[in-house]
Amino acid sequence: MNTLHPEHLQADYTADVVVIGAGPVGLAIANYLGQAGVQVLQIEKLDQLIDYPRAIGIDDESLRTMQAIGLVEDVLPHTTPWHAMRFLTPKGRCFADIQPMTDEFGWSRRNAFIQPQVDAVLYKGLARFDNVRTLFSRDVVEFRQDAQGVSLRMAGPEGRQETVRARYLVACDGGNSLIRRTLDISFEGKTAPNQWIVIDIANDPLGTPNVYLCCDPVRPYVSAALPHGVRRFEFMVMPGETEAELGKPENLRKLLAKVLPDPDRVELIRKRVYTHNARLAGRFRDKRVLLAGDAAHIMPVWQGQGYNSGMRDASNLGWKLALVAKGLAGEALLDTYEQERRDHAKAMIDLSVLAGHVLAPPKRWQGVLRDGVSWALNYLPAVKRYFLEMRFKPMPQYTKGALVAGKSGQATPVGRMFIQPKVVTEAGETRLLDDVIGNHFAFIAWGNDPLWGLSAAQVEGWRALGACFIQVLPQVQLKAGREVPQGVIRVGDSTGRLKEWFGRYPVSIVLLRPDRFVGAVAIAQTLGEASDGMLRALAAHPPLNQQAPLASKVA
Repeated sequence: MNTLHPEHLQADYTADVVVIGAGPVGLAIANYLGQAGVQVLQIEKLDQLIDYPRAIGIDDESLRTMQAIGLVEDVLPHTTPWHAMRFLTPKGRCFADIQPMTDEFGWSRRNAFIQPQVDAVLYKGLARFDNVRTLFSRDVVEFRQDAQGVSLRMAGPEGRQETVRARYLVACDGGNSLIRRTLDISFEGKTAPNQWIVIDIANDPLGTPNVYLCCDPVRPYVSAALPHGVRRFEFMVMPGETEAELGKPENLRKLLAKVLPDPDRVELIRKRVYTHNARLAGRFRDKRVLLAGDAAHIMPVWQGQGYNSGMRDASNLGWKLALVAKGLAGEALLDTYEQERRDHAKAMIDLSVLAGHVLAPPKRWQGVLRDGVSWALNYLPAVKRYFLEMRFKPMPQYTKGALVAGKSGQATPVGRMFIQPKVVTEAGETRLLDDVIGNHFAFIAWGNDPLWGLSAAQVEGWRALGACFIQVLPQVQLKAGREVPQGVIRVGDSTGRLKEWFGRYPVSIVLLRPDRFVGAVAIAQTLGEASDGMLRALAAHPPLNQQAPLASKVA
């Protein structure tokens, strides 16, 4: 085996960032970095995108990420919005009806989708960028990192050996990540003692909407309606059963007979057996290498949060890595990725494990207790709202990282995702707030000039980072024609949601990060102080200190 010597390496490919893996997280990060002008090389072991059945649930946060990378309109045709989830007792009684109807982030909170179709949208989106290149059929053999970057050797088509030199590496290479294992990063957690067989069928033989999780003690199963007339069934694999045995036509027929009156009249797309794992990497960063998606955390499917947690990784890491790669922020900013994401990933793992225990309790008596308690609790309005509005889902709130924390003990929106209502522009257009902001930092001021509390130097510094400045008014005030400084965007609060949001807190200005999380809050007189605190949290560099990219293009 050839040994890499980075200091003497004449690489076949160079880039600012090399992304290992062309799954959804790798594709999302590559799109984000490509949009930011960063030179990206993406490497995928397979010869094409995976097309077998995987995730089927995409949430509002993930759709907001799709919006941020300019692809949401291409993703939406492959989704079913307002997708309800219903837990059934063995006798068919619904004891938990989750119908999330809130849209505070601009999109339906829970949506069905077919992952390979959306992955294809993400891959096609990379064609927009001359600074992004994807290589299939490349298997990473070894890699090393040094003070200046990362070097890789990979086996290409026909066994050809190729080398790569990049400044940073993002490992999106799955739960069995070679990168994570090579770095000897722990991956603690549990593998579920049971497996599930997934069966996807075309021309949905049931046709009923939503997803049902039947807590049958004999064999729990899931029935889910998906876009484009696809139905997914998932059945627990019982002790002693094998994938080969269950895949035989006569045994598939027995499984489908539980849910269909005519199990012989189906159009099978494919079947696959999965094992559910719950594991979390000991750390998400090792110098110039960062882990994302399944390489950093894997979880059972029951709340559909494996895919969505990966999208949160992409949204959090993408803008930070872009700033660092472009020389606008110091490497310390990359430490905040793990600070912000790891605890929430752990919370989603715990939620997914709990949902699995509700569906298939480890002990029979636990199922009996669940059914009895659920009967009573379902008639309590507060409990019904708890499930209906998905309040059990822990929303991210960062308390440390790339933010300016408030005073201890005070309720603060810092570290939470900001709402995304529709607003009216001065041109009279109704648009979602993020579409007005663009993929940037934003100062959003209720009623006031968002520049008033900032010095000229601060304004110049933030504009060098791409920030925009927005004044929000009640919609009726737009016609008053009030003058604002050049470059300030005025929008009308057509729904009242922004006024209601600002009314909850003693602040009138919010500093949004590119991932739409609140980085700092202030009133006009304290905005300068909040601005300086946020720049320190970003490890921001003066504009004149920009570091030249490693490569002028992807070779």
